[in-house]
Amino acid sequence: MSDAAGLARPERAPDLDGFSADRLKQLYRALLLPRLIEEKALLLLRQGKLSKWFSGMGQEAIAVGVTAALGEDDWILPMHRNLGVFTTRGVDLGRLFRQLFGKDGGFTKGRDRTFHFGLLEKRIVGMISHLGAMLPVADGLALAAQLKHEARVAATFTGDGAASEGDFHEAANLAAVWKLPVLFVIENNLYGLSTPVAEQYACRELADRGPGYGMPGVVVDGNDLLAVHRAVSEAAARARRGDGPTLLEFKTFRMRGHEEASGTAYVPKELFEQWARKDPVLRFEQQLVAGGILTPAERDALRAEMKPRIDALVDEALAAPDPVSTAEGELGDVYTPPRARPVPPSAEAAAAARETRYVDAISDGLRETMRRNPRVVLLGQDIAEYGGVFKVTEGFVAEFGRERVRNTPIIESGAVGAALGLALDGFVPMVEMQFGDFITCGFNQIVNNLAKTFYRWGAAVPVVVRVPVGGGAGAGPFHSQNVESWFTSVAGLKVVAPASPYDAKGLLIAAFEDGNPVLYLEHKLLYRSARGGVPGGYYSVPIGRARVAREGRDATVVTYGVGVSWALEVAEKLGAEGRAVEVIDLRSLLPWDRETVISSVRKTSRALVLHEAPTTGGFGGELAAVIGREAFEWLDAPVARLGALDTPIPFSKALEDVYSPRSRVLPALRDLLAY
Repeated sequence: MSDAAGLARPERAPDLDGFSADRLKQLYRALLLPRLIEEKALLLLRQGKLSKWFSGMGQEAIAVGVTAALGEDDWILPMHRNLGVFTTRGVDLGRLFRQLFGKDGGFTKGRDRTFHFGLLEKRIVGMISHLGAMLPVADGLALAAQLKHEARVAATFTGDGAASEGDFHEAANLAAVWKLPVLFVIENNLYGLSTPVAEQYACRELADRGPGYGMPGVVVDGNDLLAVHRAVSEAAARARRGDGPTLLEFKTFRMRGHEEASGTAYVPKELFEQWARKDPVLRFEQQLVAGGILTPAERDALRAEMKPRIDALVDEALAAPDPVSTAEGELGDVYTPPRARPVPPSAEAAAAARETRYVDAISDGLRETMRRNPRVVLLGQDIAEYGGVFKVTEGFVAEFGRERVRNTPIIESGAVGAALGLALDGFVPMVEMQFGDFITCGFNQIVNNLAKTFYRWGAAVPVVVRVPVGGGAGAGPFHSQNVESWFTSVAGLKVVAPASPYDAKGLLIAAFEDGNPVLYLEHKLLYRSARGGVPGGYYSVPIGRARVAREGRDATVVTYGVGVSWALEVAEKLGAEGRAVEVIDLRSLLPWDRETVISSVRKTSRALVLHEAPTTGGFGGELAAVIGREAFEWLDAPVARLGALDTPIPFSKALEDVYSPRSRVLPALRDLLAY
């Protein structure tokens, strides 16, 4: 070939086809930036100025190639070796360095490290340390795009090690079933910490799993920037056409340890020599030089331009002050402020309240919420045409459609993670656990992902998890548990437990209005046994406020859920004997209403804390401790606690009656009153 002057110039390298010279230079700059920052970070580690670093050196082509191939509105969920995602998306480097050093002005206010944060304005959702946990979140973000009819995709990163986790399977399966626009990006760098891939999986390629889920599986040279770009572009185009997800396995190598402290002694030396020859930065430089796009002088000039800027920003970040806060400030950032104030029922609706079953009140509250807010989406097993195991959502598909009432596979973790993704893009999702006992399968998503997101990086997560709990029906050890104590110590969650049909409806509506993750504990025994007046229309009950279910002067029973009906039964019997027992229905467990409880105990001077769950480790211990400290001067007897036996819940109804504290409430109160 020759130019206009007739001078010969080199043939363009075939592997550069499809990219203009300007675009290739942009890509080179994007690839070089994270490498130079990496080099600086490793120097800072040796100097003791950086406490932690998970190196992505040698893997930069994947993060940069994926990000460059996607649109700015596409979601990316990176991991801790994906610095190139943040730099290619144009994240402010000064703030990024402050984040890495734990300084004031970082993205998490010093509350989390490295890349454990997101930037919604950049369409980035960062990781948590439980590596596979973000994969279902990508499903939720992709589902949000589908529901909004937007041609947006979500690319989520994982490593070869985390591809063994259950969340990987749940997310891949759900994405394939729903044809979600998700790109599952596996960085196969040959080692999960020190464990080589031969000890991690038996299939030849991780991409071979793709067809098993019902999606293409593609193996790509992860150290070839343009190969990455092309593969991602093709997969994204497929997703935008509505053809569903793609599993992309990028072959690469980790040139440093899992973290710098881990070292690399477990890796054969020849592997480093082999992969050093495939270094993505050097390789791309050579391609551009050979193609006449870049000269060695331009390469050196670019480095000379970029390094002083990085050095200056690092020095500025290191000189920044440490984060400063107060106890009040930290506590104030655990929850986002409620999005709406409590809405009482109208006078007309209150006057026309109808006798309603507890289960129907829940259904009514859910229906009213969905009518009022089109962004409410329901996820769960068998909740669509079947209406759920307890028929709470029966008839909902006919009214709201399958887009908003969605059967999921049996994936508690995947469903909660997807709900988090939906919430991050403006929806208010609900996940129904078929039974509260099964919530253990989604435990990590709830306590580490839902609960901590707002405190860590300020993104509100309005997710409601409905949890049928409790015994009394002879359902045995795996369908009868009360799970509240597993969650009441988790900062960032809210936990409510309605005891009456009125509160069942009002608290459910409040949970959707709150803006925070709320566990809604609904007692199965109350579904068809508890009845009461429930107003029609839309109203809410404030979260965190107890009610006086029965007034008294001689003793206080503090309880919730099914315990309220037990306490009221016994209070009625003692009332016939001239003893007035006050019953406090907490309604909310996290936060709980200390003021109402302490005020009652100050009046009665005696307190019994009652719950259906086993006594040891139960939430009643927290209540008793606070009452004993804050009402000590008014107490005429030690604070009493009553819960179930410290055994699993037996199947036999006769044995369950022995296990349950119900028959022991009256003796316990007699003992307390006689003290």
